[in-house]
Amino acid sequence: EQIKNKEFKKTYLAIVDGIIEKDKGIYKDKLKKLSNGNTIVAKDGKESVLEYEVIKRNKEKNKTLVKINLKTGRHHQIRVQFATRNHPLAGDQRYGKADKTQIALYAYKLEFIHPTTKEKLSFELLPQKTGHWTDFTM
Repeated sequence: EQIKNKEFKKTYLAIVDGIIEKDKGIYKDKLKKLSNGNTIVAKDGKESVLEYEVIKRNKEKNKTLVKINLKTGRHHQIRVQFATRNHPLAGDQRYGKADKTQIALYAYKLEFIHPTTKEKLSFELLPQKTGHWTDFTM
């Protein structure tokens, strides 16, 4: 019920290839899921909105760590919206570079209202220091 009413909140961390210059922004696109499982930007797609904030930039590795709040929840939304702006997620073999590393996308924070006590609950856990996550200190 809370997911349907947009009261359940998931916040993501992602590492993207390249340096994002703007400290924060909003991506708005129309996304369409294809029969082959891919998602594309298309005029007849569904509205897709996310907000991002740059946490850190690693110019030596040419990567950016971002925090993401989805306003809509479309298939592969985060992956497609960053990839179409030439910042594919690190390790994304479908929409980014063909490498064999784990994709650097992590839902690190969950927030929701307890169904009986009505207390707001919040849980956070940072990603383990493996793969691309070793390029950033958090």
